[in-house]
Amino acid sequence: MKKKFNLLLLGNPNTGKSSLFNKLTGLNQKVGNFPGVTVEKKEGTINFKNNYFANVIDLPGTYSVNSFSPEEEVVSNILLEKNKISPDAALVVSDIENLKHNLLLFTQVKDLGIPLYLIINMCDVMEKRGIALDISTLEEELKTKIFLISTRNSIGIDDLLNEIPNIFDSDTSAIVDNNYMDFGTIQKINNENNSSLFYKSWLLQINKISNLEDLKKIKHKEAVHRYRFINNKLNKTLNIDRKKAYDLRSKLDNIFLHPFWGTIIFMSILALIFQTIFTWSSYPMDFIDEMFSNLSNYTKAVLPEGVFTNLLAEGIIAGIGGVIIFVPQIALLFMFISILEETGYMSRVVFLFDKRLKKYGLSGKSIIPLISGVACAIPAVMSTRNINDWKQRLTTILIVPFMTCSARLPVYLILISIVIPDNYFFIFNYQGLTLLGLYLLAVLMALISAFVFSKMIKSNFKNYVVIEMPNYKVPVLKNVLFTVYSKTKSFVFEAGKIILSISILLWILASNGPGDDFKYAEQIILEKYDNKKNISELDYEIQSYRLENSYIGTAGKILEPILNPLGYDWKIGIAIITSFAAREVFVGTLATIFSVGSENVETIKEKMSYQRKQNGQLLFNLPTGVSLMVFYAFALQCMSTIAIVKKETNSWKWPAIQFTFMTIIAYISALIVYQTLS
Repeated sequence: MKKKFNLLLLGNPNTGKSSLFNKLTGLNQKVGNFPGVTVEKKEGTINFKNNYFANVIDLPGTYSVNSFSPEEEVVSNILLEKNKISPDAALVVSDIENLKHNLLLFTQVKDLGIPLYLIINMCDVMEKRGIALDISTLEEELKTKIFLISTRNSIGIDDLLNEIPNIFDSDTSAIVDNNYMDFGTIQKINNENNSSLFYKSWLLQINKISNLEDLKKIKHKEAVHRYRFINNKLNKTLNIDRKKAYDLRSKLDNIFLHPFWGTIIFMSILALIFQTIFTWSSYPMDFIDEMFSNLSNYTKAVLPEGVFTNLLAEGIIAGIGGVIIFVPQIALLFMFISILEETGYMSRVVFLFDKRLKKYGLSGKSIIPLISGVACAIPAVMSTRNINDWKQRLTTILIVPFMTCSARLPVYLILISIVIPDNYFFIFNYQGLTLLGLYLLAVLMALISAFVFSKMIKSNFKNYVVIEMPNYKVPVLKNVLFTVYSKTKSFVFEAGKIILSISILLWILASNGPGDDFKYAEQIILEKYDNKKNISELDYEIQSYRLENSYIGTAGKILEPILNPLGYDWKIGIAIITSFAAREVFVGTLATIFSVGSENVETIKEKMSYQRKQNGQLLFNLPTGVSLMVFYAFALQCMSTIAIVKKETNSWKWPAIQFTFMTIIAYISALIVYQTLS
């Protein structure tokens, strides 16, 4: 053994590595930075008998030797001896609860031929959590000495200190075969490298690859191969019996992760959240709705009559009001989602549905984009970059827009409040249950579509997923409030920009027309009814006739034959067209259209409630309202999503297929619903 040697301390983040460093070195430590980077470097000294010294270097937490961040690059450079620090020996720290995940790094460092010990932390919680580990068998399988410790209770630290001087007697042979390496790369290693360490030479060789996507695929293939090896070893040695666990976390997991009761609890939580969204937000929504209505009327009263006044009252104020009114409900939705994430419960939901999703050709990693899609499809599509399997990634991208994003919420909320009665079924009201049903309908269609796409898209690439379970914790109020603020602000300003511009354009198109029917609307209606109606009825007929013959009305008339079987008139057709810019524009569009020429500007809900078709029926009755909700549940009414899908797939082919597929499903489903309910 060297008189003085470098002892590397390696491990995933949050395994207790830094706590072990403090226990081993005591006060004999110093802090600096690694050369050339701002990554912190912690060093300490252990003094042994006979003037032996270990220079302990606490390396940054990393999940593997593959470098994708400055911290990981520091670790990789030291292990591959591209740094002045010599990797003489290593302690790889893991924790008992995430052993499968932690062992990936261990197998890589072991195959580099570095003398090492495996340290398993948190041994004090094993019995409480029903965990049993056959240490002697695992030592044989991994060809290394294993130490069970607890940094919190200082268990096993002395035994480890006594054995560190013997670390150079460790078996340094590789434990994972090299079947995952392609033949071409192996040939290059043999030809270009003289190193006796095959795995180290392979890493140095593949790191020369400039194409990032190719490099990721190679490293992913390695990770899958190593996880299979780890699974095989842990199946022989690790046993987790949740029934024997008796700590609070395990008791809660037994309930939340139960296939039946866990699902029931999750669905009940969602139902309560959606009901609360309706109940708590009703008063602020009514206040906002009335405030914008009064503001429009006040604007018309105090400003002189003219184009600018009408534009301001009927276009700009009405359009912005169509967004602001939903701020209470959207803020509540983001608040509840943030609380679920902060408590650690959302990770349990990911685990609960992981195996079920695999039946539909999805990866466990698909859970995150799908859940994110409830907020917005755009970041959800971008988050699929973590899915290395191209087939599963593409499938996830194609179905993410089915998830009920926040942009659909304004459409659902206004339609539900108009056509669904505010009655109760036990403790749940019909409006909350309808909203829950729309979310579930979207999930169902997403899964069916995923199954179809998984059969159509061909790929031999296999994926492997490891899910970490965080401890339960009380939500941090500051974090929750920040999430609510940032998400709500993003919704208001991003939607507001679009809606403001579209509202102005709509008002211009609705306030002008191409021919004499628009220009002489008043004279035509007066002659038609020969003054047989009262002034208010005549005024309504004049404004309706003028709107019908405006530029926007003409465009809507072209669509009307296609939309009539779904229960929609030309006004709804215009709202569907404009909402392609953003789904939430649907409500603002109708608010603008129904406000044009109106003397008294009522609330959005009132405007929509009394609109009638040419046959005298209410425009927004139950069949039409439900048909519209189903249409928006399935239709890809979002040009921003199409743009991001094109960017992520690097082709117009997939967004074109996605748009066509979802539009056909939306139309047929809405048609069936309307014809059935009628």
